Amino acid sequence: MGTQRRGGIAALIEAATFVVGFALFATVLADYTTGDPTPRESVAFLVDHQTVLYVWNLVIFIVFGLLLVPLTVALYERLRAGTPALAQVAAAFGLIWAGLVLAAGMVANIGVGAVANLHDMDPARAEPVWSALDAVQNGLGGGNEIVGGLWVLLVSWGALQASVLPKALNYLGVLCGLSGLATVVPVLEPVGAIFGLGLIVWFAWLGIIMLRTASDPATQGAGPIEDRVTRGR
Repeated sequence: MGTQRRGGIAALIEAATFVVGFALFATVLADYTTGDPTPRESVAFLVDHQTVLYVWNLVIFIVFGLLLVPLTVALYERLRAGTPALAQVAAAFGLIWAGLVLAAGMVANIGVGAVANLHDMDPARAEPVWSALDAVQNGLGGGNEIVGGLWVLLVSWGALQASVLPKALNYLGVLCGLSGLATVVPVLEPVGAIFGLGLIVWFAWLGIIMLRTASDPATQGAGPIEDRVTRGR
């Protein structure tokens, strides 16, 4: 299986992780993920829903982070001929994002077990431990989307320059990337929803294009046929 085909499959699964993540976020985990629960309420919910939280963290962090690596490599391969320098920078941020997401997932899942065990022995101590672990997890990958937003933005901008992906897909990526970067401003954190929901479409669309053009990533997938004709292809 070639690099582009692996990347395309990875992109489709990435889209699926977002779908699963949002579905659990808005249903089973709504009491934990929405509103402003106190540390005591969060710990109580965590103790009662350890398995669901573990699966949620596994999907949105671990699976996503692992598959981000082959996707980053595939996109670097696709971009490097047209924009070599930008492709290298984008790949660096993609791998950094993968590492941060994996670290956040490992902290989150180890934290779930640690807080639940501590709650059984000393409920009062479980609350500050949860608060500390939650802060670390959010700092690594849950509280803002700076690195992820920058990666999507660089990939999309590079693809526009190199004309190797559909323009509409790249414009969507630019929008998602900018919305991710906007989360660095606390009052703009709600904009992160655009980043997450937009990436479902972006990853799925990207995966389909990569699978369809896997045989010749340098010259295919640039968009409508007339775009390629204009460039003499």
